[in-house]
Amino acid sequence: MSLFLFFISHCVFTQTATIKGIVKDDKGKPIYDVNISYENSGTTTNQNGEYSIIVTSDKKVTVTFSHISFNDLIKTFDISNGKVVNFSPRLKPKTEELEVVDIENRRKDAEGVVEINMQDVREIPGANSGVENILMTFAGVNNSNELSTQYNVRGGNFDENLVYVNGIEVYRPFLVRSGQQEGLSFVNSEMTQNVSFSAGGFQAKFGDKLSSVLDITYRTPQEFATRVNLNLLGGSATIEGKLFDNKLSAIVGVRYRDNSLLVNSKDTETNYKPKFTDAQSFLSYQVNERFKVDFLGNFSFNEYNYTPITRRTKFGTIANPLELTVFYNGQEKDKYLTAFGALKGTYLVNDDLQMSLTTSTYNTQEAEHYDILASYNLGEVDSNLGSENFGEVEFSEGIGSQLNHARNNLDALISNVQLKATLRKDNNQYDFGLKFQNEDIRDRIIEWEVIDSAGFSIRPPNQIVNNQPYEPYEGEITPYQDVRAKNNTQINRLSAFAQWSKKEEWGENEVWYNIGVRAQNWTVKGDNINSSKSQTVISPRAQLAIKPDWEKDMLFRFSTGFYYQPPFYKELRDANGIVQPDVKAQQSIHFVLGNDYSFKMWDRPFKLVSEAYYKHLTDVNPYTVDNVRIRYAATNNATAYAAGLDFRLNGEFVPGTESWVSLGLLSTKENIDNQGEISRPTDQRFKFAILFQDYVPNIPDLKMYLNLVYNSGVPGGSPSYANPYEFQTRLNSYKRADIGISYVIADENKQFNSGLLKSFKELTFGVEIFNMFDVQNSITNTWVRDVYSKRSYGIPNYMTSRVFNVKLDMKF
Repeated sequence: MSLFLFFISHCVFTQTATIKGIVKDDKGKPIYDVNISYENSGTTTNQNGEYSIIVTSDKKVTVTFSHISFNDLIKTFDISNGKVVNFSPRLKPKTEELEVVDIENRRKDAEGVVEINMQDVREIPGANSGVENILMTFAGVNNSNELSTQYNVRGGNFDENLVYVNGIEVYRPFLVRSGQQEGLSFVNSEMTQNVSFSAGGFQAKFGDKLSSVLDITYRTPQEFATRVNLNLLGGSATIEGKLFDNKLSAIVGVRYRDNSLLVNSKDTETNYKPKFTDAQSFLSYQVNERFKVDFLGNFSFNEYNYTPITRRTKFGTIANPLELTVFYNGQEKDKYLTAFGALKGTYLVNDDLQMSLTTSTYNTQEAEHYDILASYNLGEVDSNLGSENFGEVEFSEGIGSQLNHARNNLDALISNVQLKATLRKDNNQYDFGLKFQNEDIRDRIIEWEVIDSAGFSIRPPNQIVNNQPYEPYEGEITPYQDVRAKNNTQINRLSAFAQWSKKEEWGENEVWYNIGVRAQNWTVKGDNINSSKSQTVISPRAQLAIKPDWEKDMLFRFSTGFYYQPPFYKELRDANGIVQPDVKAQQSIHFVLGNDYSFKMWDRPFKLVSEAYYKHLTDVNPYTVDNVRIRYAATNNATAYAAGLDFRLNGEFVPGTESWVSLGLLSTKENIDNQGEISRPTDQRFKFAILFQDYVPNIPDLKMYLNLVYNSGVPGGSPSYANPYEFQTRLNSYKRADIGISYVIADENKQFNSGLLKSFKELTFGVEIFNMFDVQNSITNTWVRDVYSKRSYGIPNYMTSRVFNVKLDMKF
């Protein structure tokens, strides 16, 4: 406290002023590592382009902005004592012709981090537009469900991905089990300034997950603006500006989404009334030139009312076509209310040391209630072209009904406090962190399923088999599935990290190092838990990158480390709903070898990124996937591996635009209880994606965006209680093409001085076509059981067909 008061008094009695802002390039993108010098003092911009420098007041001072890739900017100031001046210059790139392409921020390349252009995020078409939509075009990222923003990375599942917003970890609801229920991603693209993504081998400063890191930075506004987006799937409104003598920067966004347009295109006739809404805010208050306070808040409410009516699905082969017809009674009503708040204070002790203290709380209240009776008929379809009944069911292979019931309620409160420090000394950077987190989960699970086939109730496979209808069975009727549990669980976690980074030169070669270690200790307690052991894991990690002094612009990098995923509540709860407190952390050893090759083709910049990776996993907690619902066995009885190659070529295929082509090869298998290796549910063998942007040369404001994805088929899963080793068939490959055409009516280069359009800073109208070629893609199987044949039929759940959308983007 005395140190803090000293700095305040120093600022009051010394004749000084402050200059701060964000340094950007000519496209408005923040520039990292710009040197800002004044007399014998100076500073550099951070990864968000932000800077702050103290100068002498009440006289003319000259400040120089310099960067190796940009022309110098010299600015003269004359500022009154104690005043704070916001100055956000735009530097012009150097125009000399170079034999190699200069890359502005090689530090990110050295870390294996991909930076995503926010303009691409806003423009690229997709059923779930936003940051995650762009991720789906990357080689190692997969998701075959356009109704969900969740994604798998290099053989991992949805729960293995870290998501940060302004350095604060964010969470997803627990009970969501289908993309239709999910609604909105946490990340509001209209509030986002920077997006960084790492698909593996990430640094120790990031948390304890097995697969990836998505690091989002919400922007700090520099001027007042309002943006409104409207389309047939919903809309959003964002307002931003500066208040209180420019000390407070505020940005607030509200979103609404309705998936009816997409769901109504599926092969199930429904009455579907979803309401997905959320409101977010990011406030930043500059107390003085050294102390800043940030607040991040989010409130979302998803109400999901679903009444299926009928379903008619044709599948099989040309030689043996089949059809499933289902008639439904009942409905599903779900509610998901989440609230999140985080307060962060950042203090610049001196030019070398920065410290921050963050506290956050996340609360989710979820209710999943449904009673749905399905009467089905599975039959062979007449495939004789000359038949009068061609295309109709001529023989029923299975007739029955299925009643599903659930009354699931969950209330989770996650609170934490975290201290971080960054120390820069010469070319060295030291990062430290300490975090305590408490998780309080109150969960009630009541789920049961009764299956009837031709009048006979099917009992669970683990019960005695009877000879009905030939012999009477006098035992009681037992649901095929019956899960009943009530858990009140508390988890305390203490984690810490330390890492060292350095950039230096080996002769004429540039080299980056990063070595770090994480540790976490956790204990599980609860009403129904008699004893629980405290567990600890230690996670060392390292990165090395080198840019040789070659004629060709190449960078090589290698990263490795032990990555642990201490179990979250979902991973502790077994198939019967019982919490298993002694489940261990899943462990993965990462080996990632990468190469970046920057070059010119057609006199335009291009970049080829190649990565080979191998992950060896032990203490694996096996799971099954139903759409986006993951159910764990809550054991550590498996080992696994994931290996693959990722390639991405991006550049200006069309002058002035950025496009890319991605190719991914993956193999991931697991061995459960030493039964042998089988494909994991995420075994996406082949991935090919194209993101292409173009415009009409004579009408440059008319633009086209094309998003193409091809994924080979993943395993189709297995029925409940079944041994997955007996069900290793794959779904058909996933093929999808989304196209968007937009016309820019107004932007920063095209303004109107009079009339109705005068008030618009930006105005764009667009038309989108999702699933342009109307391909029938399936995400999972629905399993229909027959009492006579003892067979389980996998009926593909098809995703959305072709859908048209219209959108309007406005900025005032």
